[in-house]
Amino acid sequence: MTEEYLIGVDMGTTLTKAGIFDVEGGLIAKASEETNLIKPAPGRVEQDFEDIYSSAVNCISESLKKADIDPGKVEGIAFSSQMSGIGAIDEDWNPVMPFDNWLDTRCEPYIVKMNEIAGDEVTRKSGCPPTYSHGPKILWWKNERPKVYERIYKFVVPYAYVAGRMAGLSGDEAYIDPTCLHFSNFSNTQEAEWSNYLLSKFDVDAEKMPRIVEPETIIGELEKEVAEETGLEEGIPISAGAGDQAANALGAGIVEPGRSFDVSGTASVFSICVDEFEPDVSHKVVMSTRSIIEGSYYALAFINGGGMNLRWFRDEIAEDIKKSEEDPYAALDKMAEKSSPGSDKLFFLPHVQGRVLPPNPSLRGLWFGFTWKHSRGELYRSILESIAYEYAYYRQIEDELVSDLEFEEVRTIGGGSKSHIWNQIKADVLGISYRKINREELGILGDAILAGYSNGIFDDLAETSKSFIKIEDKIEPREEYHEFYKPYVDFYSTLLENIEGFYSDLADLPPNV
Repeated sequence: MTEEYLIGVDMGTTLTKAGIFDVEGGLIAKASEETNLIKPAPGRVEQDFEDIYSSAVNCISESLKKADIDPGKVEGIAFSSQMSGIGAIDEDWNPVMPFDNWLDTRCEPYIVKMNEIAGDEVTRKSGCPPTYSHGPKILWWKNERPKVYERIYKFVVPYAYVAGRMAGLSGDEAYIDPTCLHFSNFSNTQEAEWSNYLLSKFDVDAEKMPRIVEPETIIGELEKEVAEETGLEEGIPISAGAGDQAANALGAGIVEPGRSFDVSGTASVFSICVDEFEPDVSHKVVMSTRSIIEGSYYALAFINGGGMNLRWFRDEIAEDIKKSEEDPYAALDKMAEKSSPGSDKLFFLPHVQGRVLPPNPSLRGLWFGFTWKHSRGELYRSILESIAYEYAYYRQIEDELVSDLEFEEVRTIGGGSKSHIWNQIKADVLGISYRKINREELGILGDAILAGYSNGIFDDLAETSKSFIKIEDKIEPREEYHEFYKPYVDFYSTLLENIEGFYSDLADLPPNV
């Protein structure tokens, strides 16, 4: 085997990861580092670009030390990151504002404004309705912090900031790739270009938007100073990179129409690969996003903090289990397995911190149908089932959007994919086969594949991706359970639809004293 290596770096919401791979897709070494969420006031969630950049440097350095390889054999590097938040730089690549994280909700008035002015057009052109995304966030900075806005030369997302800084780019060379364009709310995503119509409609300066480049574009080479910081050699080609969900999909082999993926992480993401750009103008629930592979798209929807609901339950309701020697999630899974399907008519609403699409920050969590006979097992199982019910709702919309859509299988990734009972519940509710694949660090694998393709090591993104993946566990839907769950899915959707108004009233109540 040729001694050549590729590096992938993913910068998530609170964790940065780096991995060194050989050209057969083997993970040689990896490292991770937590990053900080800054919460200066209610509704505000920010990050420091310096913190994100340092975490990337540290993870590359640590993984290189663990790998014990010749740094001169590293042929390329690519980055991915969270997509929905936005930051900005001046002409010299210096940050001019905190990174406005996707969990930050202060832009809510501008979500309403964008939807009132041209919500359908924004959705139709960009693929994503106005939500806690770039468009409303940019309008917030423009109108609420005009002096900061004046200093902005280009808006950037985290992977582009880090890659550009490592390559020593100037402000004029700032960029974004098409896999993040849907979140911009100002793009013609299908054409991979900015929409002058939308920028003009909302009076946003077009010159502040970065250039658009394909993910495999070599945007520069590793600077000498960065090489010294990381232990790498100067001059390593740096690929443009992509959004984290696109990198996850590439790493998981979701590269053909009909293949779906379920990301069971901090957010719960359900998506299917399609060959059509079909924005969800009617419901504004499912986003139409570009794949790393040109001409391919994902119909994608997610629950903000879906996976955090399980952590909350572990910490607040199952603290005794958390303190035991057994893996708390495995123990909770055992409880859920002993509970009957449907959790004895107990329903949970998983939008604990508000709903992203359609946006409703007032929405909170809820247990509906609770009685004295319900146990912790049923409480926990109802949370697992709620995500599956939500996914079934997404699937119904995706069926409407894309003609002749066939769901072949769902590949599950993320920490929650380790739960067999959760995978079985989802398979039963959706009526689709679930597949657990043989690897976990799929985002950085997707980045490494992209870096290899950029540098001519791999000839075909899709074929390379498929060759690196093996199925580890197969979970088939059980027909009798699928039929049982159908009225539960319908009830869940009706409950969610009818209860939303009460949360607006709840938000209007006086705050705690």
